[in-house]
Amino acid sequence: MDSEIVENLISFGLTRQEAAIYLELLRHGDLTGYELSKETCISRSNVYTSLAGLAEKGAVCLIEGEATKYTPLPMKDFINNTLALLKEKGDYLIEHVPAKVEQSTGYITIQGDKNIRNKIRQMISESKLRLYFMAPSAIISSYTDELKKLAKEGKKIVILSDNFELEGAIIYKTEVEANQIRLITDSAYVLTGELTGDEHDTCLYSGQKNLVAVMKEALKNKITLLGMYTKAN
Repeated sequence: MDSEIVENLISFGLTRQEAAIYLELLRHGDLTGYELSKETCISRSNVYTSLAGLAEKGAVCLIEGEATKYTPLPMKDFINNTLALLKEKGDYLIEHVPAKVEQSTGYITIQGDKNIRNKIRQMISESKLRLYFMAPSAIISSYTDELKKLAKEGKKIVILSDNFELEGAIIYKTEVEANQIRLITDSAYVLTGELTGDEHDTCLYSGQKNLVAVMKEALKNKITLLGMYTKAN
């Protein structure tokens, strides 16, 4: 449990050592640097370095007295403050970002579960007219909110999956190869490959017309076969 909390705290800008010390303070309350060193088995010099970092990031405050102690900010407050600051910085970056260059239409390899999932989310959010998505329901369900938003906007959504439902979408139930994904947006961009949750996962992303046309034709043929099978049964 602690290791998962530490990993998530790292996502909020803490180092692994800072996260461990912050967690210890949350568990025990106000402590001196010496006490923290004993509890965490981290050297006192490293403890004080981490406490300085935690104070700068707004996770702890100092309590002056005979012995200086450190008190943790409640995690909810730390998270909310960090998110608010990130939003402020994010808004600034969006406003001052350089003019957008034309998106590459070459063949781009995207590696790693996190990067692939982010690319899927981006492609869905940027869809202007239509979207074709074939993948196991375990993968597609991760994007239910984004797909619902597209459906409410009246965008065409075609989904081929083993067990997924979405109001406003055209659904074709079919067996899908485990971990395989095929995503086409606006008949202009395609993402295809494998998503297992591993850092070595790879997908090919492209705006090449020939590849998009081939992928779209393959999906159309599968849809036609599914329609024929449904009528026959």
